[in-house]
Amino acid sequence: MTQFFTAPDGTRLAYLDQGQGTPLLCLAGLTRNMADFDYLAPHLHGVRLIRMDYRGRGESDWTGAATYTVPQEGQDALALLDHLGLEKAAILGTSRGGMIGMALAAVARGRVLGLCLNDVGPELHRRGLERIFDYVGRNPAAKTHAELAARLPRNMPGFANVPESRWLQEAQHHYTETPDGLRIKYDPALRDSFLAAFQADLPDLWPLFDALAGLPLAVIRGANSDLLSETTVAEMRRRRPDMILAEVPDRAHVPFLDEAESLGAVTQFLKILP
Repeated sequence: MTQFFTAPDGTRLAYLDQGQGTPLLCLAGLTRNMADFDYLAPHLHGVRLIRMDYRGRGESDWTGAATYTVPQEGQDALALLDHLGLEKAAILGTSRGGMIGMALAAVARGRVLGLCLNDVGPELHRRGLERIFDYVGRNPAAKTHAELAARLPRNMPGFANVPESRWLQEAQHHYTETPDGLRIKYDPALRDSFLAAFQADLPDLWPLFDALAGLPLAVIRGANSDLLSETTVAEMRRRRPDMILAEVPDRAHVPFLDEAESLGAVTQFLKILP
């Protein structure tokens, strides 16, 4: 059952806290919500799975474009750990969530046990960002979950061998069906924040990556990803030859995390945590 806590600025934020064991804070993609980790959850054992809806997403309060930033979302994640009485947690970050994880490791290293990055790194490929520019903040043309699920295989190049049932789950996770059609489950103002952050020169995130030195690190990459390039992954591995690396075939941005390769990387990552 969804729970709520209040951030220091009074914002009501939604979260889930399930299981017992190593605390694993799961941070979702840019426009997504806690459901991002529904496919992974049944495969985790000995883990306290913690996930949240960022402000402006899912069941959390909308607070405006100016607040939809990586630093603010990182502060909200720390506030959740404080609310739960947790000094430290490992982080599994999908896309935007991985950027938040890298930022937290740099500014609040003592709170981070390790970081697992799902299809994101310190360089973001422009082609992948432009694809996100096209849809962020906009409702889909499809009118029903079933109609969108039928379209997703064509709209998601780089994905193959995905069951029809998974596309329907994705549609249901991230869109609300209304009499007027499908509606996004986040504040449309997120578009303004995202465009402001990434349409200009891209930030240099390599210092954040280098700040991960000494922390357990894993990287999962969709083999057909248009956001995390093979070149970037090679440089990440050069700088961190000890990092766990998994490439998931038939997946683009982002893997669902229940693929065999993804599960193998997450399992290895959990084993090397202090």
